[in-house]
Amino acid sequence: MKIGIYVGSFNPPHKGHIKIVNHLINNYLDKVIIIPTGNYWNKLDLVSINDRINMLKFYEKEKIIIDNKNNNLEYTYQILNNLVKKYKKDELYLIIGADNIVNFDKWKNYKEILEYNLIILNRDNIDVLKYLDKLNKKDKYIIVNDLPNIDTSSTMIRNKIKNKDYNNLSMYIDNCILNYIKENKLYEGEL
Repeated sequence: MKIGIYVGSFNPPHKGHIKIVNHLINNYLDKVIIIPTGNYWNKLDLVSINDRINMLKFYEKEKIIIDNKNNNLEYTYQILNNLVKKYKKDELYLIIGADNIVNFDKWKNYKEILEYNLIILNRDNIDVLKYLDKLNKKDKYIIVNDLPNIDTSSTMIRNKIKNKDYNNLSMYIDNCILNYIKENKLYEGEL
């Protein structure tokens, strides 16, 4: 089985995230494990890991797993090392954006990560092959050039919520997640 590993802050998760996951399942993978991470890089406005897991749980189904066991690991290579033990008979694919491949050599133990399969989501016309060549990554990767258009970001959503601008938010975020945010008063802090 081909399993994608999608690591990120998901702060909050939005329709763009789930569009990516569904596109990968429909075209490249059998299953995706979504792993929200802790606040290791001191991101602003990052709500608790439990809130982000709870919001992601709205998306969980047979082919989408929300991981709540590897969120405390600081580095991607640690997450992959943990998961490879659990999914010994499966092919794991780390899902990353093309913007991450540009500075991939700055990641902790990046050479170890390069031993895994990669799915690289190409946007902004980045020359992914140039960076893979620079990293000496010759195989075990898929470049996804046919992503659906994603016209949103978690930052934009957080800013709208801070400004109490809920107009058209349902275009970017599912109502179940928006209701969770409102009920728990998330992202309402000062700008």
